Amino acid sequence: MEAQAYYQQFERNVRIILDALAAGLDLRTTALETSLPIEVYVLCEVLNQAAGENFTLTASGVARLAEFQQQFMKHEGQTLAAMQHVLADKRATMRTPEGRVLAKEMLIRRLEFFNEAARQVNVMRTQQSLGSPSQYVGENK
Repeated sequence: MEAQAYYQQFERNVRIILDALAAGLDLRTTALETSLPIEVYVLCEVLNQAAGENFTLTASGVARLAEFQQQFMKHEGQTLAAMQHVLADKRATMRTPEGRVLAKEMLIRRLEFFNEAARQVNVMRTQQSLGSPSQYVGENK
């Protein structure tokens, strides 16, 4: 049941992240700067391999999310139907560098990631609007 909720919130979560980036939220001090491009890439691989979609990413860094969203919006209905198909298929597998894995599980993990990333971005925007100092990962600055 959770997977369905993540699926239903997916577009909203992507919009939240992109809106925050457009508003100038700085992700350089967070793990999202690294993980977001990777998760977008993996999501495209899941959709391409398991659902026969044709997402092609050329951007690097967090710009990948905007590139993905542009392609997603062009074929929104088809892509959402493909996601539903993957979520409904309990036996479909896909190849990864680590071996074969269930496509459904790969998609669920990506949907969970975007849900958590949107939540984190909302917290960061709230902190920024309250005038909190930037949070640095690693060394103190």
